[in-house]
Amino acid sequence: MKNVIFAGVGGQGVILASKVLMEVATKKGYDVKESEVHGMAQRGGSVDCHVRYGKEVYSPLIPKGGADYVISLELLESMRKLEYLNKDAVLIVNREQIDPAPVVIGAMKYPSDIEAWLKENFASTVVVDTTEALKEAGTKKALNIVMVGCLSKYLEFDVSDWEDAIKSLVKEKFIEQNLKAFHLGRELVN
Repeated sequence: MKNVIFAGVGGQGVILASKVLMEVATKKGYDVKESEVHGMAQRGGSVDCHVRYGKEVYSPLIPKGGADYVISLELLESMRKLEYLNKDAVLIVNREQIDPAPVVIGAMKYPSDIEAWLKENFASTVVVDTTEALKEAGTKKALNIVMVGCLSKYLEFDVSDWEDAIKSLVKEKFIEQNLKAFHLGRELVN
């Protein structure tokens, strides 16, 4: 069984990213379960989705210490999911910083050392800078699909499986842009 957590803030497309993985795994015949936690999503709050797939999946929730992959669309959100990582997990993190409400109102400061700390404490941390990929894709709204592209390099599915899932879930007028974003994301990781 594979356990994947997508994390970010409201408006980043975390749920669509999880749906792409669910579509791919379902089409390949896996039992798939998903759970969404929205928090204060409409106000830029935390959003995460747990996706589990395998021969048989009994619960949609990934236990602490049970995640094989955590894909974080925002730097600070990665810190909120560390307790879910198993010892061999891969943590894929977008370098972007979005100030949470306490930082916006001046009650706290955004931590300056997250990236270095993650790399020092979790060997399989992959930090990506999506800035150029999003410029090339032509929209910041494709961040979620860029990150799905990063994840796709680690999972067993063919590129065409991912492309088919994107085509089935994205509005027709945005398909080409999202396919480009997916491939740009694949180029961000080795």
